[in-house]
Amino acid sequence: MFRDRLDAASQLADKLGAYRGRKPLVLAIPRGAVPMARLIAERLDGEFDVVLVRKLRAPWQPELAIGSVDETGWTYIAPFAASAGADAQHIEQEKRKQLETIRQRRAQYTPLRPHIDPAGRIVIVVDDGLATGATMIAALHGLRQQQPAKLICAVPVSPPDTLEQVRPLADEVLCLQTPEWFQAVGQFYRHFDQVEDEEVITLLKG
Repeated sequence: MFRDRLDAASQLADKLGAYRGRKPLVLAIPRGAVPMARLIAERLDGEFDVVLVRKLRAPWQPELAIGSVDETGWTYIAPFAASAGADAQHIEQEKRKQLETIRQRRAQYTPLRPHIDPAGRIVIVVDDGLATGATMIAALHGLRQQQPAKLICAVPVSPPDTLEQVRPLADEVLCLQTPEWFQAVGQFYRHFDQVEDEEVITLLKG
């Protein structure tokens, strides 16, 4: 169990020590991972930014991700989406909603600058944990198209089967815990408070 997100980030930073001094670009999947990525970037003497992706929510079960969408509109649909009640119409409506949220967040988070270009960089993508892995899949897919020198997925916790889905999309996968019994990411943190937009904006400005 991690004390909080910063404890998890500190443990990840220790494991990522080989990249210190190599100017890695540490990208957070908002909002929970933003304080984590900031700490890791500081510890590795790297740069810090966000990668904007959103999960596509199942009908009647908004916590369940049946897929994800990245900033370009590329969409990942999980194999179980149809059995969760997500037909083509629901997926299209949900995709439009989440793309609008991405546009709003980009305007809020980095209004005065474009995102940092990952081309040719060591890129470390951070989340506070994987459940279905949908948002990480979209993030890694989108970043791969931008030709980083190396693409790394770094998370504190994930179910083993989710990690295996993500592994082919990254050059390296770092995960601190892979418990067989997994209900939600929050169960592995003593303190798992919501990260608000205001905190994200402050950290990105800093």
